[in-house]
Amino acid sequence: FPNSQIVGIDLYDKSHFSEHRIDVLQCDQTDAGRLTEISQHYGGFDIVIDDGSHLNEHVIQTFNILFPLLKTPGFYCIEDLQTAYWPTWGAVNGSTSMDLLRSLTDCVNQAERPFHEPNYFDHNITEIAFFHNLCLIRKEPNAEATNIPEHLEKERQSMSVIRED
Repeated sequence: FPNSQIVGIDLYDKSHFSEHRIDVLQCDQTDAGRLTEISQHYGGFDIVIDDGSHLNEHVIQTFNILFPLLKTPGFYCIEDLQTAYWPTWGAVNGSTSMDLLRSLTDCVNQAERPFHEPNYFDHNITEIAFFHNLCLIRKEPNAEATNIPEHLEKERQSMSVIRED
């Protein structure tokens, strides 16, 4: 990326690492107001790499703040996901960063879910790739329809019969 502008944030002042095309700002990764301000100042971001505190709560909060601010198309990357399995880093069943990411995998196929009401993430996630301790999420409009509409309609009808009983 020879013409890129890199913006990094850290809880502590590391502005001495700033140089041509690299800005390092002091910011808490869960400060929604400040992150929004930074995003607006730079005109949004094409790629976000979360290499922050790695605490599960922070990873989840940061994703919920920054993913909507990410440009479309864009990529969101979370690294060091091993902490999702470590209790001292906030790993509590049902509320880890991996739990969030697993739940987002359904967004890719949101058109196939008979009674699901699509949300922001459903409409904007088209791909999720997992690697060792790393996840990459592609942000693009997810408008792909089901490839077998007659089967989806049958599922809706069969479930409505079950719901009426």
